[in-house]
Amino acid sequence: MKTNKPYESPLNFSLVGVAGYVAPRHIKAIKETGNRLVSAYDKSDSVGIMDSYFPHTSFFTEQELFDRHNSKLKGTPDAIDFVTVCTPNYLHDAHCRYALRLGADVVCEKPLCLNPWNIDALGKVEEETGHHIFNILQLRLHPSLIALKEKIARAPQNKIFDVDLTYVTSRGLWYYASWKGDERKSGGIVTNIGIHFYDMLIWLFGAVKKQTVHIYRHDRCAGLLELEHANVRYILSINEDLLPQSVKEQGERTYRVLSFDGEEVFFSTGFTGLHTESYRQILQGNGFSIQETRPAIQLVHDIRHAQPVGLVGDYHPMAKLPLAPHPFGWKI
Repeated sequence: MKTNKPYESPLNFSLVGVAGYVAPRHIKAIKETGNRLVSAYDKSDSVGIMDSYFPHTSFFTEQELFDRHNSKLKGTPDAIDFVTVCTPNYLHDAHCRYALRLGADVVCEKPLCLNPWNIDALGKVEEETGHHIFNILQLRLHPSLIALKEKIARAPQNKIFDVDLTYVTSRGLWYYASWKGDERKSGGIVTNIGIHFYDMLIWLFGAVKKQTVHIYRHDRCAGLLELEHANVRYILSINEDLLPQSVKEQGERTYRVLSFDGEEVFFSTGFTGLHTESYRQILQGNGFSIQETRPAIQLVHDIRHAQPVGLVGDYHPMAKLPLAPHPFGWKI
């Protein structure tokens, strides 16, 4: 974590993308850390969730009116201290630049951006404005994974772990019809869904030495990561057919497990409150800087542009499962 000067609450927040899927977690975190949501913007007006937390927030469906309002608040007790960005992935860097130039710091939902060179551009605006962007990397705050990192740190320095990661988080047909199903806007599932676990693996086991993609489809990606301290066979999928039968029978739609050294670390649960904890860490001066996002963003960029090699070499056992056609018949 990057250590900055702690912030003093209550702070004034503005939120871009307030009608989005992840926005309620941010609204709740702003409330639970003792801060105020002064303004919010989204093209959609399905924002009734604000009544449960901040019914007096000024809400806008037009960017220009939102900007005018925030600009007029400068120099007043309601001046914006932080902007939270929860918009579609391809807009994150643009909205971060807006916030910095407004004179605010930023909390940005994952991924910070789609391409590694976008980080360089954001860094220049940070320097120009003197304000900072902090990314949500909540798996680094998951208790089970913190304990695992401590265990790995106690291992011999030259030990290379053999790891299997299975990460299935089911999504319905709506996913493909939304911007998330458009790789140009979301970065595909490796960016939209996988960015957290790639960041987690690098955080746990060190830098990427080599990566191989075995399968890359609309609903799954399987590959091998050679990291400083681990060789990781992984599969990422949003297809519920890849869930183990025992998980389906329990009515669950996610299955996240890290297997190594004869142990299994499950992290399908334990996410409740991690956004609030992320905000607490940011406000205490321990937020994750934009440079800390670079290794994972570089990795998912490389995976998106890699040529899959098929079922050769050392691959995750679930990579052999039958492939599924795109539900809309699209070719990717």
